[in-house]
Amino acid sequence: MLALKEKILKEGQVIDGHILKVDAFLNHQIDPELMHEIGKEFATHFSGRDLTKIVTLESSGIAPAVFAGLILGIPVVFARKQKPLTLTEVITETVYSYTKQTSNTIMVSKNWLKPTDRVLIIDDFLARGEASLGLIRLVEKAGAHVEGLGIVIEKSFQDGRAKLDALNLDIYSLARIASLKDNKVSFVGEKEEVKIGG
Repeated sequence: MLALKEKILKEGQVIDGHILKVDAFLNHQIDPELMHEIGKEFATHFSGRDLTKIVTLESSGIAPAVFAGLILGIPVVFARKQKPLTLTEVITETVYSYTKQTSNTIMVSKNWLKPTDRVLIIDDFLARGEASLGLIRLVEKAGAHVEGLGIVIEKSFQDGRAKLDALNLDIYSLARIASLKDNKVSFVGEKEEVKIGG
């Protein structure tokens, strides 16, 4: 997706040659116009699948998921990382966070994910695949069916994609990064490397 790639090049920052910081537009400050375009892209790719729910993980996946849900006309359920007092009967799964170096229990209410649901999972990043795999397990624990996986930014030089490909799901990544070496970003299928960030 060209608009997303341009945004990464313009406003992203590479840290230590392997972390891409995109808090200018995705996971801290949010660019609503870009999220709308991302939502349209996911909705177009996954249309015609009789989807009933989108599932994502708080908090960075919520914005792209909501815009996709708006266009597809289906609800969005986000897995929580902390259990509020109002949440009683839950489905849980443990997920390891690469960026935070911790394990988290994620959860959804049994009220909002049923065996009859056909689910699109949307995630902000795919690196080692732990968050996406955790969401897949969560959906499967509810007895629901995963129809596909939409990824905003994929770090293709890490092993997450290979883990997910083994599941034979439709995985649609909007920006696939081949390398962040020497603080230069290169996208899969493109030869030119461009230095970004400071």
